[in-house]
Amino acid sequence: MKLSQFNYKLPEELIALHPAHNRDESRLMVVHRDSGKIEHKVFKDVLNYFKEDDAMIFNNTKVFPARLYGNKEKTGAKIEVFLLRELNRDQRLWDVLVDPARKIRIGNKLYFGENNSLVAEVIDNTTSRGRTLRFLFDGPYEEFKKTLYAHGETPLPKFIKREVKEEDRDRYQTIYAKHEGAVAAPTAGMHFSRELMKRLEILGVNFGFVTLHVGLGNFRTVEVEDLTKHKMDSEQILITDDAANIVNSARERKSSICAVGTTVMRTLESSVSTNGMVKPYDGWTNKFIFPPYEFSVADSMISNFHLPLSTLLMMVSAFGGYDLIKDAYQTAIKEKYRFGTYGDAMLIL
Repeated sequence: MKLSQFNYKLPEELIALHPAHNRDESRLMVVHRDSGKIEHKVFKDVLNYFKEDDAMIFNNTKVFPARLYGNKEKTGAKIEVFLLRELNRDQRLWDVLVDPARKIRIGNKLYFGENNSLVAEVIDNTTSRGRTLRFLFDGPYEEFKKTLYAHGETPLPKFIKREVKEEDRDRYQTIYAKHEGAVAAPTAGMHFSRELMKRLEILGVNFGFVTLHVGLGNFRTVEVEDLTKHKMDSEQILITDDAANIVNSARERKSSICAVGTTVMRTLESSVSTNGMVKPYDGWTNKFIFPPYEFSVADSMISNFHLPLSTLLMMVSAFGGYDLIKDAYQTAIKEKYRFGTYGDAMLIL
């Protein structure tokens, strides 16, 4: 398939700038692959589509405050630093993106905070915008991490065009977030409230938790028309024995398996054997899923409404069927569903 096939006209006002007042009260579009039927519900109605012994698989990664603003030494120029991942704990080395990158060279020092309470030195160029920073901090690691995060803010995607607010620290995170390492939230999971999780549990739905530390690659633009030539950024994933057992047990008894979000789908599809069983795995994935693709594990998925030309839209189209998802998105625009990170949800059955 071609990149241009995933373009569509999205009115700017449909990009959600704020989350729904209550997590489980965003809208839910239910898309039936077998009949092409489309239903309009509220997210908490998701309960009605699952039964005892079905499995729901969630991504329990935790977003950290990855976006910092500092000043360059001497010139005082304002620099945005986006923390991607920690490279070396003892040496305080981090892989980052800087903007504007043309001003930041090896040897430059960057200062953060009102009293320049945190200082970093650029020690390497990794890509056009990528740099390796060494934070110059005397003191125990826990104190350094606390100081670093105190200077950071919630890394909302750039298409949410507003200032970051206090509510974002809590809402740009799932309620079951556990393992820190993501710079973007697994958004499908943000619709689940504690009450809804409890009700699903009482119903007898089994929960499995995998980890994929969502990177900025989710928002990276695809620059090739031929999708087979696009390379995904690698992201760290973990599938525990417990998670694999929950998926495989559901599969053996022919219960439904729901992937909550594109990150869960990528994780499961990255470690599956030829007989459709999921294997425990601790490593990295750069799997890129686009139509046509034969899915091996989940038979339903929950996802948000994704922006044009995004790899996330491509995966959803692979799972739901290109034509059906295209129709569903046009329906969503007509019905004024909210798109993007803080937007509404879609359940594909």
